Amino acid sequence: MLNQERAKQLKEIVAGQRELMFAAERHIWKHPETGYREWKTHEYLAGEFKKLGYELVEAGNVPGFYADLDTGRPGPKLLIMGELDSLIVATHPECDPETGYVHACGHHCQVSALLGIAAALKQPGALDNMSGSIRLMAVPAEELIEIGFREELRKAGTIKYFGGKVEFMHRGYMDGCDIALLVHTGGGDKPNIALTPGSNGCVTKNINFVGVSSHAGGAPHLGVNALYAASQAMNAVNALRETFQEKDTIRFHPIVTLGGGAVNAIPNDVRMESYVRGATLEAIKEANVKVNRALAASAAAIGANVTLKDRPGYTPLENETQLYDLTCQIVKECFGEDFLVKRPRSTGCTDMGDVSAVMPTVQPYASGSCGTGHGSDYYITDPETAVVVSAQYQVLMAEALLSDGAAKAKDVIANAKLRFASKEEFFKAIDDLFLDKEAVINNENGTITLDYQN
Repeated sequence: MLNQERAKQLKEIVAGQRELMFAAERHIWKHPETGYREWKTHEYLAGEFKKLGYELVEAGNVPGFYADLDTGRPGPKLLIMGELDSLIVATHPECDPETGYVHACGHHCQVSALLGIAAALKQPGALDNMSGSIRLMAVPAEELIEIGFREELRKAGTIKYFGGKVEFMHRGYMDGCDIALLVHTGGGDKPNIALTPGSNGCVTKNINFVGVSSHAGGAPHLGVNALYAASQAMNAVNALRETFQEKDTIRFHPIVTLGGGAVNAIPNDVRMESYVRGATLEAIKEANVKVNRALAASAAAIGANVTLKDRPGYTPLENETQLYDLTCQIVKECFGEDFLVKRPRSTGCTDMGDVSAVMPTVQPYASGSCGTGHGSDYYITDPETAVVVSAQYQVLMAEALLSDGAAKAKDVIANAKLRFASKEEFFKAIDDLFLDKEAVINNENGTITLDYQN
């Protein structure tokens, strides 16, 4: 494990960047932007990295960048990431009044810590014991929102995948990386670093019910109500919930993004967005077929149609066991036994899951927030833990993995049990989730055929 004097030295080096990190945290909090729109945040962080002497590889047509730092000694490449994007919580007192954007999940703390890590690793002595290299990456679009907007980016050829990390992986920005690390902002009654075994994955869904418009008061019998079809569909999926097994932690939670055009016209165009979440890709696929069947049958029952657009969301996160154990050791030895919190598997989703499918990965949580995540009462009340301790832990992990000729990193890489043997195998699996179907086929003989799966 880490020499305690060395651990103290590294913690002090990181703490020396406190002013830089806190300035970034406040600046980015005041300039929130949602996924694939984070241009102001990108510009600010890229400028700060360049001041530190880093040469950046920028994504170009979307926000985000990475920079490499070589120790001068051969060894693996450690990938350390921070997320750029915010949420939309229009009721938050400090949201952008025009857009409703706000960092109600603490990603601004992640990239502020990333900046502090970048500065700390440039200090004399920081890399003395390490071998290999470190890639520092600012990634866009972790929050899986505004699915319609992202579909437009996909149609335009700007992106292929909705999540920033899987898109960056697709572009080759993670090629050559061997181990991945990201610290998410978390909460708690006292300062802590928390760990879970992993989290759900998901498939994203754009659902468009198509009916026939007519006068809602004068001739409703001439119309086909797409809103009723959507309502019936939600009830049909609700009736399926008891068929979902607890071990699969299936979740379906649609929102209606368009419910009609005018109150005196039968709605003919109703749109919903949702995910189907689950603990494994197999469970997600199985549940999604059931959900699509319910959507298609409900549309057919009303005489409407429904267009299904399914896209790969996120692969379930599996925190690599060796990295999980190493995190526990570092937290207990360098921050204290009481600092470590172990939590059960999460039913949320993150595109860190996609990274974990192809390389050893761990995503702990550094406390510092209060209120409800994604809620109107979310604030950072302890930036010391959310930013400084987060950065300290990550530098200590780099030291533990890359010291002694990167012996620990090599062990982790050699013994990791990954879901996919290669990036190519991974992309083939998630590409099977793409679906574009007009799910109700009206046959010439008056019968109906439902077509809702590949």
